Amino acid sequence: MDKKWLPFTITLGVAGVAVVAASVWPDNEETPPLPQSLCHGALSRETAGLIDDGKGGEVSTEEWESKGKSTDYAVFKACHVLRADPDDHTRGVYKLVIEDTRSAPGDKKDAVPLGAGFTGWALPERAKVTLPAGCAARMGSTAPYITASLDVPSQDEESVAWQKAEKDRVDPDTALRNNATVMREVATRLAARYDCAD
Repeated sequence: MDKKWLPFTITLGVAGVAVVAASVWPDNEETPPLPQSLCHGALSRETAGLIDDGKGGEVSTEEWESKGKSTDYAVFKACHVLRADPDDHTRGVYKLVIEDTRSAPGDKKDAVPLGAGFTGWALPERAKVTLPAGCAARMGSTAPYITASLDVPSQDEESVAWQKAEKDRVDPDTALRNNATVMREVATRLAARYDCAD
């Protein structure tokens, strides 16, 4: 071989080895796509992420459900929405509970209504919505109502004061709007899922 071609041949050989090595040991494994439906199908990932504790982080959930001890109270679904911390741990941000009840929906002092077409209310730290009539039977309950309740500890004044976390608290007006949006979506998606919309 002519010596002037030797450096070119060596370069090609090294490049070939690099390509083979890259194909054998991929450096970026594909991660599975994140679920887009959360909390027993009650929330989209986008809406679930509206409620924050001021610290950000990727949204995930812990979901569970159980049957009641009698046919009168047969629905109980719960969901903790979590956020990822930089150290790979998660922290709870809020809880959503869907359950049947015999109590008629009521108003809450100082709460804001959810708007036309929805029976419920919202505060910065909690909210409640009652699903349309007929949802209870569709979901397997003999109780007259299905309610969804939201609890956001990071917005609760007493909890925030105890934890000295005031700097992380989201503006109350923003929190109120986000809670109302979440509850409207919960009612809409569950009514569509169980085909019990008014």
